[in-house]
Amino acid sequence: MEYDFDELDRRVIHALERDARNTSAPDIAEEMDVSPGTVRNRIAKLEDAGVIRGYHADVDYERVEGRLTNVITATASASERAHLAQQALDVPGVVQVREVMSGRGNLAVKVVGTDTDDLSRLARKLTNVGLDIEDEALLQDEHYRPYGPFGPGAADDASREPFGRGADDEVIAVTVEADAPLDGKTLQEANEAGLVGEDVLVVAVERGGATITPKGDTTLRADDLVKVYSSTSVPTDTLDAFRA
Repeated sequence: MEYDFDELDRRVIHALERDARNTSAPDIAEEMDVSPGTVRNRIAKLEDAGVIRGYHADVDYERVEGRLTNVITATASASERAHLAQQALDVPGVVQVREVMSGRGNLAVKVVGTDTDDLSRLARKLTNVGLDIEDEALLQDEHYRPYGPFGPGAADDASREPFGRGADDEVIAVTVEADAPLDGKTLQEANEAGLVGEDVLVVAVERGGATITPKGDTTLRADDLVKVYSSTSVPTDTLDAFRA
């Protein structure tokens, strides 16, 4: 079943890809002007949907007693690929198996050994499992970065809408009235005061013919036209905060 993404989902994924260990729900919430509870709920939904499949340590095995990392390219029949991938993963010393959509070389197996003899032993074990080894190479280094289109500022790209709309999603444009509870408050203050619902995002502020990208320190003023988004429906309490 396809997961229906919105901008908050993208930013959650980007933040966790960047540094899952040192990124907390409040950190993401501050960037997106939502509550930490909303972020935690989104993370749980992404995990339940199988979008976020896990969190793994990035280990430099060379610093662990000088161990060596080898990348082995192997081939398995299309019908046996998934089964043999799991069997390969069960071999002690194998730390990763990737299935590739190709004819030959459709499995990439990363193995860690104490020395070259140990790597040769692991290659033989993989052959015994049933893999046809095509190539082997010592891994020099790996480099990672989060997926750019999910990062800050990507939603400004005119090529796509910032939110993936679902059947129950709602976007409402509402004007801030003078002396309303939100008049003169920053979005962060509004969230802290509970004036904006947990599942509501302020996605744009139009003022004097210009569109402002909302941030935590953005102050709402009387006559601002504010676009708010909710994955269900915008609560009445939130709409009341715009009215005097």
